[in-house]
Amino acid sequence: MMEVLIRGKAMHKDWNAMASELSSAIKEVRLGSPEVTKAFSAMAKAATEDGVLNTKTKELIALAISVAIRCDGCVAFHSQAAVKHGATREEVMEVMGMALYMGAGPSLMYAAQAVEAFDQFSCKD
Repeated sequence: MMEVLIRGKAMHKDWNAMASELSSAIKEVRLGSPEVTKAFSAMAKAATEDGVLNTKTKELIALAISVAIRCDGCVAFHSQAAVKHGATREEVMEVMGMALYMGAGPSLMYAAQAVEAFDQFSCKD
């Protein structure tokens, strides 16, 4: 990808280009699996519409999950949606704190389980 400058800073990735390129690729998946992608779109619509939590809050949650699970495409689409729904940079920064916490926390939980599994498998009765 080409270097992108925003506010005089070089950006690591061109997220606009990524979202655009993925949108084209996703259209191919829609053509190949229309019923599944139609159901996925309906689920996405139901999950993100205003309820007890507003759409902006839900997009911030999705952005944090995108970071925690390390999904570049998800980061692109949910960052774009967060902007569309009025999220501020300060809100995104606070949500990133939760993403960092949750990305590391599950690793600790899985590490504990991996050690437990190893111990169980190496125990010779």
